[in-house]
Amino acid sequence: MIDRLCKLLQGKSEEVTAALRTKLDEAVEKLEFERAARYRDQLQALAHIAEHQKVVSLATVDQDVIAFAQDDGDACVQVFFVRGGKLLGREYFVLEGTEGENADAVLSSFVKQFYDEAAYVPPEILLPENIDEAQVIEQWLKNRRGQTTLLQVPRAGQGKELVSMAAENAQATLTSLKAQWLADENRQMSAVAELQKALGLQNPPLRMECYDISNTQGTNSVGAMVVFERGAAKKSDYRKFKIKTVAGADDFASLQEVLRRRFKRLVDASAEEQGRRGEGERGSAGDTEGGQPSAVSGRRSAVGGRLSDESWKMMPDLVIVDGGKGQLSAAQQVLQELGIEGVQLIGLAKQEEQVFVPHRSESLRLLKSSEALKLLQRIRDEAHRFGVTYHRALRTKRGLASQLDAIPGIGPRRRRALLARFGSIEKIREASVEDLATVAGMTRAVAKKLKEQL
Repeated sequence: MIDRLCKLLQGKSEEVTAALRTKLDEAVEKLEFERAARYRDQLQALAHIAEHQKVVSLATVDQDVIAFAQDDGDACVQVFFVRGGKLLGREYFVLEGTEGENADAVLSSFVKQFYDEAAYVPPEILLPENIDEAQVIEQWLKNRRGQTTLLQVPRAGQGKELVSMAAENAQATLTSLKAQWLADENRQMSAVAELQKALGLQNPPLRMECYDISNTQGTNSVGAMVVFERGAAKKSDYRKFKIKTVAGADDFASLQEVLRRRFKRLVDASAEEQGRRGEGERGSAGDTEGGQPSAVSGRRSAVGGRLSDESWKMMPDLVIVDGGKGQLSAAQQVLQELGIEGVQLIGLAKQEEQVFVPHRSESLRLLKSSEALKLLQRIRDEAHRFGVTYHRALRTKRGLASQLDAIPGIGPRRRRALLARFGSIEKIREASVEDLATVAGMTRAVAKKLKEQL
């Protein structure tokens, strides 16, 4: 039965149907009508399923067809699963924060993420465009699958039609989802209004920032900042921080570093804006030569050596720190130190979901059914998720890099080639010297040294 189910999921319904017909005929011949009725019902169910398994290709090879649509920083990726020429199913994925990213970057990132966890990798993957690192990704997929997987961009024929159909589905799905998100905005704003009332705020907290610290026994400490506007996540404004000045697991000091760095940018941006206005006023009075624009307008921000990021200039209506009175007090010190005024600050403690407000000894306890509390929990949980994800990625990256970089003769190029070929430290450790030596850029001497070190 399991074998028949597998064949059915692979699109081989004819084989399963033929086998059931044989069993049905045998049952009828033996006058076992109850058993025959069960086979009859199964055949009818198979016929119903087969109606939805549309034949879309004459090719018998298994294929995944990937295409996507972009709109205002969001992208919807559609994946068609074609098995034996039949379209067995499809699935969509929403990617946020893709504003400014080209198709190549979106596709490359999605392919690597999707097939890192996919249960099955087909021999062919059809894409709408060529992507960078295609050969590296093909080699990685081959290691996962055990056989060659081709990334192809069809220019004509049924393959091209399939990619176009997937793109049209992606666009239709994205349009439908955005309409749904718009309908949800009313519900989100209702929660914002309820939170305003619960905290006694003069104005609704339209922009909220939440901060969380993540580390493992004091190592690889990172800070996360997530932003919600009008009750919804604004992932383009999320920020992550590597803790630089704090040794060990000091969450209070780490939180202060993150807040100091974030609000120092706000202060610097405000000073830069005032300087720009001052230069403009002097220019209008004839202080600049030939009416040329002030050099201030084109300069780089003094913070981070990069162009000013508009999101840093946004003053939040509400700042949420993950924690209780201690974290709240630490955050207050930073805002006072930088002269930040007009920002409501609260702490949200996980234990019993208590809300702490400055200059109030008792915590606020919102009803568990309260939309305001649910909104705060969503923001806090999102900050924790974002921070933990970054922390894990940093820990993994440092772990892999440190083990390989510590070996003489292994630089960034050889490290990338080794990981592209074998996929993990464990696989590299298991490989023979001969296999290691065949990696691009490697020599037998370096391969031998690598084997000894690992």
